[in-house]
Amino acid sequence: MTTTFPDVTISTDRLVLRPFEEEDVTALAEMMNDEHVTAWTSVPHPYTHADAHLWATDVSHAERTEGRGIVFAVAEFLTQRLVGSVHLRNTNWRTRTTEVRHVTAPWARGEGYASESLLAVARWLFREQQFERLELRTAAGNTASQQVAQKIGCISEGVLRNAWTVRTQAADGSWSDTRTDLIVWSLVPEDLDDADAYDEDYGGYDTYDSREAREARAVLPAHTLTADRNRPVTR
Repeated sequence: MTTTFPDVTISTDRLVLRPFEEEDVTALAEMMNDEHVTAWTSVPHPYTHADAHLWATDVSHAERTEGRGIVFAVAEFLTQRLVGSVHLRNTNWRTRTTEVRHVTAPWARGEGYASESLLAVARWLFREQQFERLELRTAAGNTASQQVAQKIGCISEGVLRNAWTVRTQAADGSWSDTRTDLIVWSLVPEDLDDADAYDEDYGGYDTYDSREAREARAVLPAHTLTADRNRPVTR
């Protein structure tokens, strides 16, 4: 039984979801120091350049190779600017279920990037990896993440009471931990049928590339890459 995800890159009309690279470190550190990321996630604060370097070059890759899940850096297709991240975690290979967490850079919010990237990952997960359930947990006060969950067709299943810790910022700029509830959302393969309206806006899931295919294309002439860019690659 397969117990690791393949090393892939997922593409949509606007985005590329790929492994993190050392070149992402500066943008990653800036993104993770945003006050909303500090408030709603458990990442270190302040999030240092060393934290970002360790995540981009080591920890994020170990999530896949050690079978826990997979981490995607989300970048704009045209500019390659880091938009955010999508992290599949707590993967159960027997039941084919996993949990997703996502972060969006402050400058990229309001563009639909979170919904677009999550839908792309869900399609790849269900259609290519034969998974049966994707779970998303949002803090009770995190309305932005709740709106994303609703937008991609997730179903709210209930509340885990007092199950998470968020950070609140005082007037002097200091942060303190506060207990909160978690709302549990789920997406299963048949729920993707409800995402068609979103696809009309942003194109949805497009292609995925294996690592071997990416390396092979890197040595092809430029005119060949242009001709083949939108063609799905078979592993």
